Amino acid sequence: MNQELLKLVTEKVLLAGKLLAAEWDLPGGPRGYGDKAEVDAEIEVVLRRGLLDLLPCDFWGEETGSSLAGHEYCWVVDPNDGTSDFLQGHKGSAVSVGLLRNATPVLGVVYAPVTPDLGPDCISWAEGCGSVIRNNHKVSAQLAHRALDAGCQVLVSTAAINKPELNAELCAPAAFVPSPSIAYRLARVAAGDAIAGISLVPVSAHDVVGGHALLIGAGGVLLNEDGVTVTYDSEARMKIVSLRCFGGAPSVCSALAHREWGKLF
Repeated sequence: MNQELLKLVTEKVLLAGKLLAAEWDLPGGPRGYGDKAEVDAEIEVVLRRGLLDLLPCDFWGEETGSSLAGHEYCWVVDPNDGTSDFLQGHKGSAVSVGLLRNATPVLGVVYAPVTPDLGPDCISWAEGCGSVIRNNHKVSAQLAHRALDAGCQVLVSTAAINKPELNAELCAPAAFVPSPSIAYRLARVAAGDAIAGISLVPVSAHDVVGGHALLIGAGGVLLNEDGVTVTYDSEARMKIVSLRCFGGAPSVCSALAHREWGKLF
């Protein structure tokens, strides 16, 4: 994996992000309802063609389906992670592209073109390229040895605002911060904004491979509901990689995975 491929993938993701950003400027706001936005498929068609031009291999997408032939590499794409929040007017959904080599994440680009307070935010990394890159600048979250301390933040879904006391208890001594898009939550953790990012609902490969790659680049992990590393070694596993996931500092994610999240439901 090299810096040139990461640069080319990032360019394609930034262009795709323009399509997503443009939805906010439409007279009636983003097109779609529920968890389906029209722009999602439009973005994935563009990315699928562009990424396969860069590296012809297997492909796993949320909108245009999968093509798995046992190739060493596999592109994994979510054109708009956080669609439901996006259609409800919450800023922070993201284009997520990951690349697997023999089922291991080796490249990730997650781009949130419209955020509440950070502006356009692109976070990327590829194996062999050193530090995680955020908006053309290297960053170092140094997650490997960080602990769950007061003053840290855990990024959770926007639904957390409905049960603040329970979420505060389950994330303690860290503070919980609601944020759309599990892909972007994981990316922000890899960039140093928080100690962990979590999802308490089942996720598929397209939701997390890009963010998982970024976490690897930052010395972090992505664990499932049992506290075991998330894997992508079969089609069934790609469809549901975990029922809950915890990404960030290893010791923090291990601790969080074993807390009583069922209380929230």
